[in-house]
Parts: sequence; C-alpha cells; structure tokens
Amino acid sequence: MSLLETRALVVRTVEFGESDVIATLVTEDAGKVAAVVRGARKGSRRVGGALEPVHTIAVLLDDKGAELTTLKESRIVQLRTGVVSNLESLDAAGTALRWARHLFPPRTPEPLGWSVLIELLDALDAVPAGSVPPRRELARAGLAMLAAVGYGLELEQCAVCGRPCPEGRSACVDPARGGLVCRACGGAASVLLPAAREAARSLSRRATPSTADAAAVTDASAEALLGLVDRAMAAHAGFER
Repeated sequence: MSLLETRALVVRTVEFGESDVIATLVTEDAGKVAAVVRGARKGSRRVGGALEPVHTIAVLLDDKGAELTTLKESRIVQLRTGVVSNLESLDAAGTALRWARHLFPPRTPEPLGWSVLIELLDALDAVPAGSVPPRRELARAGLAMLAAVGYGLELEQCAVCGRPCPEGRSACVDPARGGLVCRACGGAASVLLPAAREAARSLSRRATPSTADAAAVTDASAEALLGLVDRAMAAHAGFER
C-alpha cells in the first residue's frame, strides 16, 4: 500500500454503490485524482464533513497507481465561510473549480494552477470585507489558470503569423488558435474591444498575476474576459458552462 498525504480541493462528487462516493480531487502534490470514499453517505467518521467544495482539505489516500485511489482520511484545514455565505463568491468559486476539473490533467501536479485556485478562493473568502467584485477576481484567475497549464493566450501579436497588433485597437481573437488572429490569417468572429484587450494583456504579462491585479479590471472588461476564458476552456478542455 502506498499512502499519499496532501492538501486538496473537492471538484466533484458522484454517488457510487449503496453508501460510497467517488470524489474528484485537485491535489497539491499529485494533481487531479479520483478517490473512492467508503461509507461517505452514511457519515463515515474518517471523512466527516470534509468533502465540501471550496474549503481546503488534507487527505490521506491509498494510491496503488490504479485509476481510482481510496480516501482513507480527510479533514478541513482551511474553512472559507466567506465564500459559502456570499452567492456571488460561491458562484465564482464553483466556476473556477469546474474549470480545474476539466483543465487539469490526471495525476500531473500543477503547482502554478494550484496556487491560482487557492489564491482565488482566499480572495473570494475576503470579498465581503474587500472591494473587488467576485467576477473580476474570476476573470483574473481564469487567464492565470490557462497560462499555468500551458494554454496561455497570445495577446500582443497574431498567434498565426506573428504580426503585432497596433496599440489601442480592437482585435479578433480565437482561443482555439492560441489568441489574437489578424484578418490576413482569417480573423475570428470574436472581437476584444480596446479596454478588454488592454486588461487581458496587462494580466497576461504577469507570470503569476495577484489578486491586486483584478482591481484594475472593470466590470465590462471582466465579462468580456470571462467569455474569452470560457471559449478557451471549451477549445482545450471540453468545458461547457
């Protein structure tokens, strides 16, 4: 038996058999894994209430290298009551966790992606006392998550031919082709207006954008960027809202 102890986030649970659950976890040290949780629906003491999404949990997994691991123990190590008590924050957190479930590959650690998720959830937890709306935080995190797993968007020049995009101009963007696409290379149906493009460029220039960067994003730009992230997630990971 190989035991793995790591921090994790629950991104999905599905009922299995009469009393068990299969939990999909994004873990800090082992990437995305699926674990059978024995007796979860009968109130197993080893699990308690530690299968709720949003909160960071510590898990002990029996991992034999098969498709499914077995969760032996779990406990909450960081409770985020600010998220679960705010509907906008909870909705943003749920979207980010669904992104991670689709985007993160199985059994491949994604340390930057993990950091993006944790930073976002912590920021959303503080929203009632803060000043940045959850949708802006989510837009920032979406761009950062794409970059963390290798799907960062090219927003400075055409992703096909490399022709620079002039400053202060709207731009055609196609996430499936990697970012901006000039008209000579076929363009795209989707257009980023100058303000949204500049916000996206500013966030994408940072290797690890922080929550402070979200404050510079307007509500209108955030919605444009979220649409862009959704299309990128659909193109690369099959995510559909």
